[in-house]
Amino acid sequence: MSARDSILGKLRSARGPVTASPVPEVRAWYGNPPIAERAQLIAQMRANLETAHAELIVATPDAWPGQLALRLASGGVKRLLMNSGTPEAAQLAIALKDIEVLSFDRPIEAWKRELFDNVDAGFTVVDGAVAETGALIIRSGPTMPRTVSLVPPIHVALVRAGSIQPRLIDAAVAGAWAQNLPTNLVTISGPSKTADIQQTTAYGAHGPRELIVVVVAEELQ
Repeated sequence: MSARDSILGKLRSARGPVTASPVPEVRAWYGNPPIAERAQLIAQMRANLETAHAELIVATPDAWPGQLALRLASGGVKRLLMNSGTPEAAQLAIALKDIEVLSFDRPIEAWKRELFDNVDAGFTVVDGAVAETGALIIRSGPTMPRTVSLVPPIHVALVRAGSIQPRLIDAAVAGAWAQNLPTNLVTISGPSKTADIQQTTAYGAHGPRELIVVVVAEELQ
C-alpha cells in the first residue's frame, strides 16, 4: 500500500459512512404561483415592458399578422429577417407588403456586411415570457440563431398568451429546464440600452434599439 492510499484510507475510516443530504425542492421554496387570470398576466407584462421602453401589441391568432405588418410598414421597415421554417413566419410573410423577407440560411461570414448594414428588423418566436419582469424567454439554436434578435435595430418577438408565466421559477418548471436545460437560454426584457457617466441613457448601443412584442391571445380582454 502506498503512502497516499494509507492516508486516504485513514481519512475515510475516520469520516464514517457518507450520507447524501436531501436536495431541497426549489419550487416548494418559492411556493405556489400566484393565482392570476391571463388578462392580468398580459397587463403586468405590458406595464413592465412599457417601463423598459418596449412596445406590446395584443392580437388574435387571425389578426396579428396584419396588425404587425402595418406596424412594421409604418416604422419604415423594408427588410425583415426571420426563421422562415416556423408557421408564424409563414403567416407573417403572407401579410407583408413591400417588405422583403430574409432567411437566416447562410453562414454569417457569407453576408455579415449585408446583415449588419441593411436589415431593418428581426422576427423571432419566443418560448415563453415572465409577467413579473416582462422578460421574454428565447431558446436559441441552429433553427433560431441568437443573431436574429441581437443584430437588427428592431427586434419583433411573438409570444403565445398561454406561455406567459407569473414568475421565472414557473417558466422553468413549465419548460422542464431541470430535465432538459438548453445550451443557450436568453431572457430579454427591453431594448438594448446603456448610460454614460452622466447617466444619459442611449438605446441600441449593444443590440436592438426597439423591441416590439406581439402577444397572441385567443380572446382580447
